[in-house]
Amino acid sequence: MTVAAILQGKGEEVVQVQSTDSVLSAVQLLATRRIGCVPVIDNGEVVGIFSERDLVYRVATDGAAVLDQPVSAVMTSPAFTITPDTQVIQGLSLMTQRRIRHLPVVADGRIVGLVSIGDLVKYRIDRIESEAEAMRVYIQSA
Repeated sequence: MTVAAILQGKGEEVVQVQSTDSVLSAVQLLATRRIGCVPVIDNGEVVGIFSERDLVYRVATDGAAVLDQPVSAVMTSPAFTITPDTQVIQGLSLMTQRRIRHLPVVADGRIVGLVSIGDLVKYRIDRIESEAEAMRVYIQSA
């Protein structure tokens, strides 16, 4: 059970921003797409993550002025990343240990996807339910 299996179902589009984009433009993107975070990509490389949590922390200290700052001033950096070959349980473990909810997936130096804790948990639950159903069928046929 690797992250690659989850990415197959999600597709390859990764909404992203650059570190030089304004916080306001990134917030508008989050609102328009109804998403909670975006990876920050410069020259094809993941340099950070910008999330609702980052915004809330900075608004609490800097007020509305933070909206005029570049994303680089607010983002979480460095970003923890995984590869498509990462086991789902390893991704969940990393998220739990680091108290994060999103992981960019990087292959050959470029971003190929983004997974959330919800994606990983749903995948695990679906697999467990599938295995339980297979056991029920096996037991009933015996």
